[in-house]
Amino acid sequence: MSVFTPVTPEQMRDWLAGYAVGRLAELRGIEAGVQNSNFFVTTTLGRYVLTLFESVPRAELPYYLHLMAHLARHGLPVPAPIANRDNDYLGTLAGRPAVMVTRLAGRSEMAPSVAQCERLGAMLAGLHLAGMSYGRRQDNSRGPAWRERAAAAVLPQLAPGDRALLEAELIVQRGLDELDLPVGTIHADLFRDNVLWDGEHVGGVIDFYFACTDVLLFDVAVTLNDWCGRADGTLDPARANAFLLAYHADRPFTRAEREAWPAMLRRAALRFWLSRLEDFHRPREGEMVLVKNPDEFREILRTRIAQPGAVRLP
Repeated sequence: MSVFTPVTPEQMRDWLAGYAVGRLAELRGIEAGVQNSNFFVTTTLGRYVLTLFESVPRAELPYYLHLMAHLARHGLPVPAPIANRDNDYLGTLAGRPAVMVTRLAGRSEMAPSVAQCERLGAMLAGLHLAGMSYGRRQDNSRGPAWRERAAAAVLPQLAPGDRALLEAELIVQRGLDELDLPVGTIHADLFRDNVLWDGEHVGGVIDFYFACTDVLLFDVAVTLNDWCGRADGTLDPARANAFLLAYHADRPFTRAEREAWPAMLRRAALRFWLSRLEDFHRPREGEMVLVKNPDEFREILRTRIAQPGAVRLP
């Protein structure tokens, strides 16, 4: 989350006139993240999060908004989109597609415990199971075609060693056989700052704007790389095993997933190395913009290559 497009209190008051959530009490920009413009909105009736979409095509947005509503109906702790008086989730504010969702309780935990990783594994399995009855489909906007485009854009900027690493990993990922891997609705960006904790329980899962229809194992790998990694890029076996066992108890892993697991961990690391390289070398202008260090995921990728059997699926 960042602020690329500012919103004034006057604009917000006018926009809220189309909703039944009370009058504006406070509007505050959110600094964390890198994709959309986000604000905390407090009204006389409640607390919400406002998102202005900076690059996602408007036609794709109903997928995300109806997914959040679907998961909320299934009892998962996700932000529910707020409909306006015309019963639409999606509006326009400051020239951008905009949505307001419920603001959930809790805060992010950047040093998760083994118990929290266990609960997160069960939550992710629940999200995947609930997503199986979601009728809409959407391709991963950070899938194979994007990987090739992003790599072509950043390769000229890289040092020789990084260039060789990236080119070699692209070859590996092109050859990964996904035919027998279970596919469904995934979050695709379930980092520590996208989960809110209410004590030791998951209070909220946020930022669904990379959600898509893709291999479920990719979502597991993205989440594990962030939640169960150490500062040097290696995995903490205690946290990783707790996470995987809890997930497996509700949505058992298949034989094909076990075989693909080392390469999928690498794919998850490559995806975020590439996106951070894009943000670093081609930054977007904004009022409050956070650009994350791409070197973190380069080291994670190197470690997953060097230690393919560090953590195995149950």
